[in-house]
Amino acid sequence: MSQKKLRANAFYSGFPYAHDTYLALSKASDGKLYYILSSERLDVGGQLYSFDPQTDATTFLADLTEICGEKGRRAIPQGKSHVEFYESEGKLFFGTHVGFYEMIQGMERLPQNPPEGYGLYPGGHFLSYDLHTGAVARLGLMPDGEGILSMAMDTDRRQICAISWPTGMFVHLDLTTGILRKIGPVSERGEAGEVGKDYRVLCRSLLVDPDTGIVYLSNAEGDILFYDPKVGGPLQVLDDVNLRLDYFGRYDPTQPGSMGYNWRKVLWSKREGVAYGIHGNSGYLFRFDPKQPKLEVIERLCSLPSKRSGMFDQFSYGYLGLQFGPDGDTLYYLTGGPVICDGKRLEGERQIAKGGAKGLENLHLVTYQVSENRYTDHGAIHYSDGAIPTYVNSIAIDDLGRAYALARMQTSVGEIQDLIRIERESDANGL
Repeated sequence: MSQKKLRANAFYSGFPYAHDTYLALSKASDGKLYYILSSERLDVGGQLYSFDPQTDATTFLADLTEICGEKGRRAIPQGKSHVEFYESEGKLFFGTHVGFYEMIQGMERLPQNPPEGYGLYPGGHFLSYDLHTGAVARLGLMPDGEGILSMAMDTDRRQICAISWPTGMFVHLDLTTGILRKIGPVSERGEAGEVGKDYRVLCRSLLVDPDTGIVYLSNAEGDILFYDPKVGGPLQVLDDVNLRLDYFGRYDPTQPGSMGYNWRKVLWSKREGVAYGIHGNSGYLFRFDPKQPKLEVIERLCSLPSKRSGMFDQFSYGYLGLQFGPDGDTLYYLTGGPVICDGKRLEGERQIAKGGAKGLENLHLVTYQVSENRYTDHGAIHYSDGAIPTYVNSIAIDDLGRAYALARMQTSVGEIQDLIRIERESDANGL
C-alpha cells in the first residue's frame, strides 16, 4: 500500500551558524511558535526567534548570551536551550544550556580546559520572556557551572524543577520566593561519570501532574522517581511500577549510546488526567497513571517501515518530537524510518557513544488518536529537492493542526538546522 508523500517546507531564520536543537520549540497562546537555534561557536550564543503561522513571518528576539548578561565576558557562551517553553501569566519560561564541548576520553564533556582567553561555562540560566513587552528576566542560575538539560514547570503553582548536565543534579526553583535548592543527584554521576562504573545517561523529559504538583522523572536503570515541591527532597522511587520492560529492550545503564530504560518524552493528557510517553529506542508508546500508580504499554509508535523491519531506528536516543494536537486527543510523533537501497535496509553504525544518528534514515510523521486507538503513518517527509530532514528532536502543532520541527537542511550558507513545516505534497493547508 503506497503512502502519501509529505513535504518539509523550510524557513531560513537568518542564523548561519544554527546547529542541532532539542525540544526548544513551542506554540504560545498568541498562536506564534517560539524556538531557539543552537550555536557551537565560542563567539556566538544561541538565538531566540518567533514565527507567525498566519503570515509565515520570522522575528529575531534575542541572543541567549546577551540576555543572560554575559555578552563580552569571554566565557563559554549560552549556546543553546534543551527545554520546551512553559507559559504562565503572559510569560514564557525556559532555560539555557552549553553548546560548546570538550572531547574527553572520546566523549563530549563539559569543558574543563577552555580555549585560551575564555573562562569556564558559568552555568545555565532560568529565564522568562514577556510575550507583550519582550522583556527578559533572569530568574536563577544552575549551580556548579552546569547546563540545564531537562526542565518542567508547574505553571499554576509557579514551581520549576530541572536536571543539570552533566552530573544530573535535580534542582527546584520556587518562583514565588526566588529560592533555588539542590535536591540531589538523579542517578550516580550522570553523564560526567566513568563509563562502565558511575556513568548514567540522564532523563530528557520531566512530567508535572497538574492536579498534585508532583514531578516525575526516570533514570537509566528504569526507576520512576518523584519529587513533591510542597514537601521537598530527597527524590523518591515510585513503588510497584518501573520501565524495566522486556518490550523496551535490555540495557546496561553504565554504558553510553542509548537512553537505557529512561523514557524519552513524556507529556500530560488534560483530557484523561494521565500521562503518555515514549520509550526512545524501542518506540513503544505507554500510558502512565501516577496516582494508581500504573504503566501500560499501548502501541509501537514507530514508522510502518520500522515495524516491518523489526529493528530499532538509527537515532541512538530515540525521538523527542511527541506532542498532542489542538484536539487534546491526537498525538503527533516525528520518528525515523529505514532507508531502502537496492531492496535492502541501509544500516548504520552498531553503536555510538552519544545521542546522534548512527546512519541515514527517513523522517516520518505518525499520529495516534488516543480515544479511537487509531495509528496512522502519514509517510516519509522530504524537502522539495528530495533531501531528507535529519536530526529532528522537536515538534510544535499550530492552531490548524500543522506540524513544525527544527531540522537539518542545506542552504546557501551551508548545512544548518532551522524551522520546517510539514505539509502534504499537494496540499499547502497542512494535515
